Amino acid sequence: MSFRPHLLSGLATAAIVVSALPAPAFAQQAVAFDIPAQDLGGALRALAQASGIQVVFDGAALRGKRSPALKGSYSVDAALTALLRGSGMSAHRNAEGVYVIARAAAENNSAEGFRPEEIVVTAQKRKEAVQDVPIAISAFSEKALEEQKIEGGFDLLKAIPNVTFSKNNFTGYNFSIRGVGTKAVSATTDPGVAVAFNNTTLIHNRLFEQEYLDVERVEVLRGPQGTLYGRNATSGVINLIPRRPKMGVFEGSIKGEVGNYDTKRLNATLNVPLVGDVLALRLAGSMTTRDGFDYNDTTKNRINGRDLWTGRASLAFEPEPWFRANLIWERFNEDDNRSRTGKQLCHRDDGPTHVGGVDLADNVNVYTGVEIRRALFGQGCKPGSLFDDAAFGTPNGLSYGFILGAVGLKDAGTGLGFLNAEQSGGLQAIIQPVDPYGGLMQNRDLRVINSIRDPRYRAKADLLQFNFDIDFTPALTFTSQTAYNEDKTYSFQDYNRFNSFPVFTNTSNLIQHTGEPSQYRDLAPGGIFCDPQVGCTDKVAGFDISQAKSKQFSQELRLQSSFNGPFNFSAGVNYTHFKTVDDYYVMYNVLTALAWGPGFFSIPDLATPWDPAVCPGSNTIGGPAVSPSDPLATCPYVDPNPVDSIDGNGHNYFRSKNPYRLASSAIFGEAYWNIRDDLKLTAGFRYTDDRKTFTPVPSQALLARSMWAGGTVSSGYPELAPIKQTWREWTGRIGLDWKPELGFTDDTMLYAFYSRGYKGGGANPPSPGFATGEEFLANALADGVNPLVLDFYTGMYPVLTLNSVEYDSTFNPEFVNSFEIGAKNTLLNGALTFNATAFLYDYKDYQVSQIRDRTAVNENFDAKVWGLEFETVFAPTRNLRINANLGYLRTKIGKGESSIDIMNRTQGNPDYTLVKPWMQLPSNCVVPTHVAAEWARARSGLMQYYGLCGGVRGLIAGFFPPVITDPAFGGTEYDPANYPELNGGAGLRADLSGNELPNAPRWTANIGAQYTIDFDADWSATLRGDAYWQAKSWHRVYNLDPYDRLKSWSNVNISLRVDGPEDLTFEAYVKNVFNKSPITDAFLNSDDTGLTTNVFTLDPRVIGFSIAKKF
Repeated sequence: MSFRPHLLSGLATAAIVVSALPAPAFAQQAVAFDIPAQDLGGALRALAQASGIQVVFDGAALRGKRSPALKGSYSVDAALTALLRGSGMSAHRNAEGVYVIARAAAENNSAEGFRPEEIVVTAQKRKEAVQDVPIAISAFSEKALEEQKIEGGFDLLKAIPNVTFSKNNFTGYNFSIRGVGTKAVSATTDPGVAVAFNNTTLIHNRLFEQEYLDVERVEVLRGPQGTLYGRNATSGVINLIPRRPKMGVFEGSIKGEVGNYDTKRLNATLNVPLVGDVLALRLAGSMTTRDGFDYNDTTKNRINGRDLWTGRASLAFEPEPWFRANLIWERFNEDDNRSRTGKQLCHRDDGPTHVGGVDLADNVNVYTGVEIRRALFGQGCKPGSLFDDAAFGTPNGLSYGFILGAVGLKDAGTGLGFLNAEQSGGLQAIIQPVDPYGGLMQNRDLRVINSIRDPRYRAKADLLQFNFDIDFTPALTFTSQTAYNEDKTYSFQDYNRFNSFPVFTNTSNLIQHTGEPSQYRDLAPGGIFCDPQVGCTDKVAGFDISQAKSKQFSQELRLQSSFNGPFNFSAGVNYTHFKTVDDYYVMYNVLTALAWGPGFFSIPDLATPWDPAVCPGSNTIGGPAVSPSDPLATCPYVDPNPVDSIDGNGHNYFRSKNPYRLASSAIFGEAYWNIRDDLKLTAGFRYTDDRKTFTPVPSQALLARSMWAGGTVSSGYPELAPIKQTWREWTGRIGLDWKPELGFTDDTMLYAFYSRGYKGGGANPPSPGFATGEEFLANALADGVNPLVLDFYTGMYPVLTLNSVEYDSTFNPEFVNSFEIGAKNTLLNGALTFNATAFLYDYKDYQVSQIRDRTAVNENFDAKVWGLEFETVFAPTRNLRINANLGYLRTKIGKGESSIDIMNRTQGNPDYTLVKPWMQLPSNCVVPTHVAAEWARARSGLMQYYGLCGGVRGLIAGFFPPVITDPAFGGTEYDPANYPELNGGAGLRADLSGNELPNAPRWTANIGAQYTIDFDADWSATLRGDAYWQAKSWHRVYNLDPYDRLKSWSNVNISLRVDGPEDLTFEAYVKNVFNKSPITDAFLNSDDTGLTTNVFTLDPRVIGFSIAKKF
């Protein structure tokens, strides 16, 4: 095959078939045709050959277009009309009788009048050209998605102004538009950006994991869209529209791809006409497998790989022109070693050397060293830049509450035994009094971790959707959309993802004070402790599991008009029922060792060896030995099952179980009045009735029905009374759009809108299930404990109390008042589009979470948001296209807003000191520095340290209550109420006034360009490049510099596509050309695990090559 010179690439390459007979002689005569469905160019050649007429067309302009089958006797004009229907092309016969095929909009001016691809959207739930919709909207056809390498939810941020995207710490994500996204962590929270499939909003969806498959387009609407899309669209909507079956057309496609990391991809589509123009079936499927982008240096395995597939079947039924129905079933499945979060960073905090002038090296007894005393006043990790070398440290493990508590137990005389008869070295705890992480530094590569087990990720989703349209009249259409979705997710991974040193005590040769072998000699023989879930190891190890199961049913009914007059409307009703159970587990082998050790598992008979199958006590106080699973056992139940088959009842791990149900109904309507031909008024409303039911299930780590463990039950997770919340809210929008005649544009639309958005509130997950005094007394009496015995224990219960709760059990809904103006312009005969938007939000009660008290505390903050957006596409010729966008964003938290910052509880004030609590209590506390100094001066080791934060009685602190004195009040007992600024000990509140919202960079920008070289009618090559840049931002509302600061980052992609005859395409591409690993977001973990930070980054450089064929 010969190739045309490069200089001819700008000219139309004509495919000409010449007949020996003059065209006019046959133009109107009936000709018998039998042309199968195929690419449009091939069909036109077949028509020319069968009819004997001349046809001229631009082969490159027809590339990618398909034609239906044509069989029967037709005139040439009728045949051409049938073949070109829906292609965007038209035919006309010139003076010489030659048929010229050109774009319908600009006919023959293929070079001067070329228009970029015009996308029809349903942003207002009616078909409109994207430039005619008075909404800030970015729309991507399947072709545009492929060209820009937008393969999933994350990639969208690189093509839309003022958008950010990141995974979150669990199995969800935060897609943020204009600084507003989903920063709340709760089963009851709603996403700020509604994600819709075919105009149906899905509460749980696979936007993050799933790759786009056989889509017609993806629409991203910016700004509140609640009128038509519902309650959880305060910042915008992502609407994915799949391709529908085509009637009377047999067609398909197949694409195979290989790449680095042993990537293999395959996707295929098949459209089958079953009954003429009445019934059609469309099948689509894709699969992806690849090795991991990350590396586990302990197991020597690549992790964070992919093994996933999607399948979809769509059936279309159109028995009459006035009735259209389609049924869609889609399944997504993933089973691989995807990492839910990235590396865990930490600026190690050794703790202070002095407290209030008292040297912590003073009063160090034989049991502890100065490191222990310093760790008592340390966080584990301290604030510092995530980009410094020091951020790749490991936490001070002695500041983990359960590790410090293990040492504190033996300091209080509750230990496993002694090393020898002389009792040198003192009483031994299950953990040696050393930092298990030993100050180790991590590999600075964000893609390298250390874990004794690789992650495991499973996700499965089934979506069934049935839609139908009935045209009551040519101008009045009734639409029904019914959807049912089931979604399951399971993610297992190492909690810390870094190494530790051996720390478990070798119990094999421990002895009692009598010289007899220790009762706990079999607990960790040889210093190896065997945890049922974590396994056998001599090191501290922990895992976490995030899983969810949900079901959603949605029904929407709409009536829409398309009258020829000035007035039209859209009105409907919507009902959504959603239920889910979200579970989160944290498992540490130290927790299990404590649950099996002295104190929690105390053996009264010195001659009885430790046996995990027998709990030594029951009935709250003084009962006989029973099975650990007995409801009356006083030992925390240790789940005996491996991690893959846990029974979920263990108190040797943390579990947050969150059952939640939503019933939401709404009525909505929108009216459109053309005041005059170029001026339209739009007004809409929505009334939403949200009913949420959340069942609190308190966590139970190290809790049991005893005077030591302070819980209400020893096994299982009892449910509390449901929290029922109802909101009934009116929202809507009103605005004008005007299409003036301007001399310098082809088309211009100016619009101004006011919108009010709403997103429901919810309930915070409950804090630990500590038994109140009343609950403890009732349980003891029910267990048959003698009231006289209870009198002896008066003042010792409740055993555990959470003192510093200064937040509510529920959080408020969000409301936004949005003001937006915009301009959409088409210029240069359609070669240039330029859109601009300005917006201002008055936001009330934006929902933001932090992990406190072993729960997600969701708080509300008022804020102002304002900014600008610019989008343009310039296609001076068919061969060259440039697209660009720019976003400017400012956010400001309202005056007087404040919150406790768990990373900076003292706010840097030296008059206050942070202290670690007793191991069963979840959060650090803050006390006056002079109180902490008095404790350090008067006590050795860790003696009665639990008295500083308080909240502990029972056998731990009941017989000999710690009296923590306050020199400022004459040496009387310290009372946090004397220091209201400490909020019960939670700390000083941080002033958030004027701070920026998280994940709201002030600038985002991208530019893309592609150039096509036409070699001839069949072959061309397209080179494309895309660059994206995001300015610096914050990852928390506290704007704590430098810890909260996220640096700016950029990304560059390039591709080369070669298009050949018969819709054959070859493509090579490189994503993340410069192999950058920026930190795109971060998540702060809890106090009791050292305040480590999980970070997230981009995929590494990905190189791929694909071959695709349509037929």
